[in-house]
Formats: sequence, structure tokens, C-alpha cells
Amino acid sequence: MAIAATATLSFIHFRQLSQTSLSSSSSSRIRYRFTSSRWLKKLNHPCHSFACFSSRCSITNTDIHVDHVNTDEAKGASSVVEPECPVPIVKLNSDILKTESLNLLTEATFVDTLLTALPVLSAEEQHALAATPAHPDGLHAFYVSCIAANIVEQLWNFAWPSAIALIHPSLLPVAVMGFFTKVAIIIGGPLIGKVMDHAPRLSGYNCLTIIQATAQLLSAAMIIHAYSVPHTSVSALLLCPWFAILVSAGSVERLCGVALGVANERDWVVLLAGVNRPVALAQANAFLNRIDLLSEIVGTSLFGVLLSKFHPVTCLKVAAGLILGLLPVTIVFTLLANKLSTGVLDRHKSPQTCFTTFSEDSAPDTDSIVVKGLEAIKLGWKEYLGQPVLPASLACVLLYFNIVLAPGSLMTAFLTQRGLSPSIVGGFSTMCAFMGVAATFVSSTLVKKFGILKAGAVGLVFQALLLSMAVAVYWSGSIFHHNPLLIFLSLIILSRLGHMSYYVVGAQIIQTGIPSSKANIIGTTEVAVASFAECIMLGVAIIANDPSHFGVLAILSLLSVVGAAWMFCRWLLNPTDEQKVLFSYDPQF
Repeated sequence: MAIAATATLSFIHFRQLSQTSLSSSSSSRIRYRFTSSRWLKKLNHPCHSFACFSSRCSITNTDIHVDHVNTDEAKGASSVVEPECPVPIVKLNSDILKTESLNLLTEATFVDTLLTALPVLSAEEQHALAATPAHPDGLHAFYVSCIAANIVEQLWNFAWPSAIALIHPSLLPVAVMGFFTKVAIIIGGPLIGKVMDHAPRLSGYNCLTIIQATAQLLSAAMIIHAYSVPHTSVSALLLCPWFAILVSAGSVERLCGVALGVANERDWVVLLAGVNRPVALAQANAFLNRIDLLSEIVGTSLFGVLLSKFHPVTCLKVAAGLILGLLPVTIVFTLLANKLSTGVLDRHKSPQTCFTTFSEDSAPDTDSIVVKGLEAIKLGWKEYLGQPVLPASLACVLLYFNIVLAPGSLMTAFLTQRGLSPSIVGGFSTMCAFMGVAATFVSSTLVKKFGILKAGAVGLVFQALLLSMAVAVYWSGSIFHHNPLLIFLSLIILSRLGHMSYYVVGAQIIQTGIPSSKANIIGTTEVAVASFAECIMLGVAIIANDPSHFGVLAILSLLSVVGAAWMFCRWLLNPTDEQKVLFSYDPQF
């Protein structure tokens, strides 16, 4: 064991050291390292102050016997030295230097022998190591925490648009609420990402979880209140105070959900599975997607069945009880994941961010907060645009322009206003989620057959083809009949197979190209860009809020998916040198 010490020497009597007897069982090696020969020249200068003399010592495998030192003699010798005469006399023993050289040679020989004697793992052993998570117990506890959190989130994502759509027969309330939610993510995404990158993981995560649950409960209370108030027009509904509170609470809830999702998918899973264990990381990514999709199945099916049998107010009360019941489960298993992984999730602020001067913190003003916020947003965009896998991320962003040819709030509102039973609407979302679960298995087969990059291209092209067929069925004019409507929905369900295949593959592509120290800020900025895309489409939906304009929104959604497939395939056909280095293991290269 090596001990490094830095000491300021007032005076050292090296004659005492040379007289000290060293036994073979307790040998010590002291090496004085002077930074440069120029420093030695300054040492001989008569006017040089001895107070500036310092030496750095490295002591290796040392047993120091203090009883050999004559402290009285040392004190007397040090008292003789005057501050004006600071130059010490250093005597070097040539025997010690020779012994030291031999010891260094022996150590170097030992290291060379050790390196050549290291066993080399076989291909099977390397594959087994790559498939073994770094912290398996912590990863399992993390999965339980994600299940509890995702069930609540997916249930609420289906509950609020369904309940609002039954208040008034218009897409406008759902579109307005979705619009302002995306604006909040665009503005606050990079800010909260920077905070998550520097704050302690556990306290920050649990705090956001509690805020998200509080916002969900407040939103449920506002919607329940809305059912007790009569509404004559949609404009009167939008001007109600409860709707403003609902929009604010929904924005906070989505912002927290985005930050928690990015932390799970881009940071925590990498730490628990191991960044240098690609097979384990890929399996963990696939399992997280299965949790998300199965939670969507459970959440949407549960609320859909409840909504078909009970009044929406009763259903919202059940949802609120589920939110309260699963909140402590999420927090407890999050703490357990950290404990079982030997504290790998603990990350405290650096001294530069934790300890600031009193003058910096004593008078915070609004201007400095605004400036820091703008700097965080600027940094987030800079890091996002500078990532080496930007085209893959932009292709994922383009998919967020698809807001109607996918299970979501607008599709839920459209199908509800078309007169479909809530159980059928919930069944559509459930089947889309089942297709996503199948995609987590299909994606691994695609990666083995085509490689990770070509697998992403296959998923995007497959989705674009099926959505083209769905739009053709819609514009055929027979969508108002039962069978064509089922064909339309079935094509959208099948397209989720390609969508989720690219989502799984794209997640690993982005994880490979982004360092963990920037995972949160780049991830939340990506979500902010995706929210900007959704915000544009929701703005269009606000203008074209009549259900008869659904076909126009469908065409715009299709064009975004086709654009994503074109961008990714173009990036695949024209790889950069950095791309070849990052994905050197891919058969494409």
C-alpha cells in the first residue's frame, strides 16, 4: 500500500536518518522528487526564503519506528536555524540510491511478469461476462420501482384525455392542454436535465416522483370538479379557472415524468447494467421497454374497463387511490436498488457546486437566475447538436410529429367522439402496447441478422409502409363504416412493431454515442426537441380542431415518419469516421 504525503520541511537532519538502523522486515523507501533543475538552482540562492522550501514524498510499504528518533536533539537542532539562513544541507546516501534502483528494477520485472501471466478469457467467457449485469440485485429492485411508477403514469396518460373528451365533444381542450405541456418541456427540459446531472441522484429522483404524484392528484381533482360545472361552449370551458390549474398541473406532471424517464433510460440503467457490458445493457433496455409497454397494457385496460362500467368521476377517484398507494412502493424500491448496488447511484455535488462563497449565495436576484437558466438551455442545445449520433436522434424526434397515427391523447379523443366504446378504445391502446412488447423480442433478432444500424432502418421503413396503407384506407372514404375502421386501426397497431423496434435499437445507438456525464442534459434536450415537434402538430390540431380535419393531421403524421426513415437511411449510407469508430463492432463496418 502506497502513502503519498506533502510536507513543508523547516529543517531535516539527514545525518540522523543515515544513522538509523533499518531491519529487513521493516524497510522503507523515501523518494524526493524535485520538479525541475531550475528549482535546485534557486535552492542555492543566498536570499531564497526557506519558508518556501517544500518537498513531496512518496513512501511505499513503510513501517516507521518512531522510537528510533531522538526528539530532543531534533528540537534543539531546529531551534538553531534562523529564518534568514534557510538553506538545508541534504546528504544523499549512495547505498540507498543503489538499493532503490534495484528495487525499482525488481518491481518493473514483476509487473512485466504479471502482465504476461494474466489469463486470457475465451470467447464464451467474454460473452458471459458481457451478458452479466454489473449489479444484478440492484437492477431487479430498479425494475420493481419502474413497474410501480410506470403503471401509474400510463394509467394517468390514458385517464385524463378520456375524461376530458367526455366533458365536451371537441378536440380543442385536449389539444390545448397537450400544447402547453409540450411548451413547458421545451423550456424546462434542458434546465431540469442540467439539475439532474449535478444533483444527488436519489434525493433528486424521489423529489421529482413526489412532485409528479402531487400534480396528478391535483389534475384529478380539477377534472372531477369540471363534471360538477355545466359548460355551454368550448371557449367557456377553456376560460374556466379549473382548466388553467389543470394545464399548469399537467405541465409540471409531464416535466417531472420526462426527467424521471430520461434518468431511468439514459443514466440509471447504464450504471446498474454496466456501460462496458453491451449484452447486459441491451437486455436491460429491452426489459425496461417491456415494463413500459406492459404497464401501458395494464393501465389502459384497467381504466378502459372502469370507464365502461362506472361514471368518470368514480374512475378518477380509483386512479387517485392507485397513485397514492404506489408512491411509497416506488420510493422504497428506489432506495433498495441503491443499497443492493453498493451505493452506485449515489452522486453528490462536486465541491465547486456545493460550496460557494457567501457573497454568491447571499444575494440571489432574478436576473442571475434568468441568465443561468438561459445558459443551461444554451448548453443543452450545444451538447445535443454536438453529439456524434445526431441523425439517429433527429430521426427519433421526427417520429414525434406523428401524433394521430399512434395511441395518444388525440387518437383517444377522436375514437371516443366517433362513438366507440371505451373498452374498444382501451383495447386499441392495449394491442399497440402488446405489439411493442413483441418488438422488444423482434429487435434482438433484427440486430443479430442485420446489425444494430440496419435494424433501425428496417424498423423505420416497416412503420412508414404500414402507415401509408392506413392513410390510404382513411382517405378511401369508407372509414366511417365498422370494418374499414378496424382495418385502419389494425394497420396502426402493426406499425407499432416497426416503431418500437427502432425505439429499442435507437436507444442503444444513442447510449453508445453519449457519455454518462452528459446523459441527462442531452436526453432532456432531445425530449424538449421532440416536444417542440409535438407542439407544432398540436398547434395545427388546435387550428383544425374539428374531427373532420383528422385526415389532414394523418397526412402530416405520415410525412414525418417517412422523413425519419429517409434521414436515418441517408446517415447509414454515408457514415463518418467517428461513426465507424463508435460502431466498429457492427457488421455494417
